[in-house]
Parts: sequence; C-alpha cells; structure tokens
Amino acid sequence: MTATHPYDAIVLGAGAAGMMAAAVAGQNGSRVLLADHADEPGKKILISGGGRCNFTNVHTAPDRFLSANPHFARSALARYTPGDFIALVDGYRIPWHEKTLGQLFCDGSARQIVTMLRNECAGGGVDWSLGEAVEAIDHADGQFRVKIGRQTAIAPKLVIATGGPSIPQMGATGFAYDVARQFGLKVVEPRPALVPLTLGGDETLFRELSGVSTEVVASAGKGRFREAALFTHRGLSGPAILQASSYWRHGEPVAIDFLPDRRDGWLTAEKRARPRATLRSAIGQALPARLAEALAEKIALDGNLADLPDKALAEAEARLASWPFHPNGTEGFMKAEVTIGGIATDALSQTTFEAKAVPGLHFIGEAVDVTGWLGGYNFQWAWASAVACGKAL
Repeated sequence: MTATHPYDAIVLGAGAAGMMAAAVAGQNGSRVLLADHADEPGKKILISGGGRCNFTNVHTAPDRFLSANPHFARSALARYTPGDFIALVDGYRIPWHEKTLGQLFCDGSARQIVTMLRNECAGGGVDWSLGEAVEAIDHADGQFRVKIGRQTAIAPKLVIATGGPSIPQMGATGFAYDVARQFGLKVVEPRPALVPLTLGGDETLFRELSGVSTEVVASAGKGRFREAALFTHRGLSGPAILQASSYWRHGEPVAIDFLPDRRDGWLTAEKRARPRATLRSAIGQALPARLAEALAEKIALDGNLADLPDKALAEAEARLASWPFHPNGTEGFMKAEVTIGGIATDALSQTTFEAKAVPGLHFIGEAVDVTGWLGGYNFQWAWASAVACGKAL
C-alpha cells in the first residue's frame, strides 16, 4: 500500500458495517482497502450475543430505531432486510435459531459470522490493513489521503465505519466524530445506550436484591418494554432496563410495573379470598420472595389484608404498577452495548450515506445517529447501511 497505488474506496473500521460495505463494494468491481487499528476484524461481533452473535431481528422496522430524524433509517432498512441477511447466512450453511422476540443467533459461534464476512471480502478482492492506526486524513482535488502507520492510501471515496465509543476496552473510540468535525459535520451528543442504570440515595435498598430477576414492564420516555429486569449491586439491569435506558435522560424516572399480568382490583379480590394474608404474601405469589419483602417494606401496610381499607390496597396496586425509580446515572460506555447519538443524519444522504457537503465521504453503522433496540436491531442497521453505501462506492 503506497501513495502511488490508489484505491477506489478506503473503508475505515473492520467491524460489522465496515466488512459488509467493503465486501459489497469489492464485489461490485471497486478496488477497496479495509483498515482497522485492531489486529483482527470483528472483535465486537465475537463477543456479541454471549459469543453466538444476535445477527438480526425478524421484527426489524423503522419504529424500533432512535434518531433525531426517525425517518432516516427507513430507506436502507427497506432495501436490505433481515431476510436478505438470513439468505447470506444460509448460503454459508451457518445453522441458527430464533431465541425470543424475533432475535436470531448462531447455533455455534459468532466467529462463523466474522469468517463469512472475511470470505465475502475475499470474494471482492478487498485489501486489508490491520493493527495500524490512522495518523491523518486529508482531502484535496477530490481525493482522500489516509496515512495509516508509515504508509498512505489514496481514494476518491472514504467510508467511516468505526462505530461509537461503547465498550472502549474493545478498542472503541470517538474517531468517527473527530472525522465528522474535521469536515464540518454536526454530531448529535453521544451517550451510552442499552446500558445498566445506577441507583443512589434511598433506592440503594434495592441493591441488596443483587441477583434477583423478574419479568416487568419498564417505561422511560416513549419507550415501554416487557422483559426481565435484574437488580444489581449498583442498580438495575436486564433486558427491560437496557431497552428503557435508550429512552431515559438524566433527571427523569424509570417506571416499573412489577405485576403486568394483574388487573385493577386484584388486591381487594385477594383480600376477600384470603383475608388473613399479608401484603407481602400476596405480592410473593407472583414475585421472588426477597423482592416481595422489599416492596412490601417500602409500601409499609402492616397487618392482614382484612384489616386494610380498600383505598389503601388500591394505592398499593397503583404503586406496584408504576413504581418510580430515579437513576442517578448509567454504568457508562464501559457497559453500554451501543452508543445513542452520532453523526447528524441531516448531513447525510439516506440512500448512499454520503456527506452532502463533502462528496465521497460516507458514514455508516453505529457512527451515525441511528440506534436500534436490543436484540439484533443494531446488527441489521449495520448490514443495511453498509449495503446501501457499498453499492454507491
């Protein structure tokens, strides 16, 4: 790789989006260089889904993605669907299964997905540069000059697929935002998403429930999710909480419905059926014992149900159906599965992901201000944005 040997496109970031974009462009006849500062590609893919890679979700739809422009993702998602990626996986005879809620996983290892993508890149004659950092990016006369280690690559098209800063221990950085700002593009405030929430103050009581899990409905902002919640030694986690965290903002509460299958009036009905039961034992029929005890202690209605007025029981029901927690923060990018925010979509073409003000410069995947729900949606966004971009290179 030398300055006198130019490429048609340079792709920075050998993760899900970068490998897919390079493969598509290469197979369409472009001479592509795929570069990453890591010594091997797809490191985040390898740890995803507990090592089995939750590679897509069959329920993918635009309303399951967050963005300052909720319509931006629609075009790419329509043009490359979960069915399209499943067909690619099936073509490599990689066995897979649906777990829950439309989430698809490899039966074997996430490494099968990385190997598949590497083979797709090989099919497009993609050149690789691994283990060398990008030192500088310059743009002049319609060409991008990218200094990688001691060498320089030149191309009229540059794709930034380096993701966001989530999971920095895997080498993730805000590199994409630096490039965007270098070329005058706006960045929507990046923050951790799909991340555990921390509790403080009076709510530290719930940390004593560390390890207790139960199915709930968690709500924050416009997000409402029915899945498991998990109490931790720092606060709240589990799929329901991770989902809600993407909609949560500092200073706002997260509401938990601990008994989503109970109808209004269930406690008064319990009072008539089992007058000598206590609130704790009534709650304990549906919740883990330690959690039932903690909630009953907070509600502080002592005695048998028969001794408690219906109004007090109705108030207890209402509290259990919308228990407000007030997180004091999140566990940050170290524990966040993805980043919310990123390159502002109004600066990009929704069909090619090219910067409107900088011809030839493209941003795809997690670097862009589009963030999916938990459960394979962010991988599908990576594939869809990469294919849309790769076809335009």
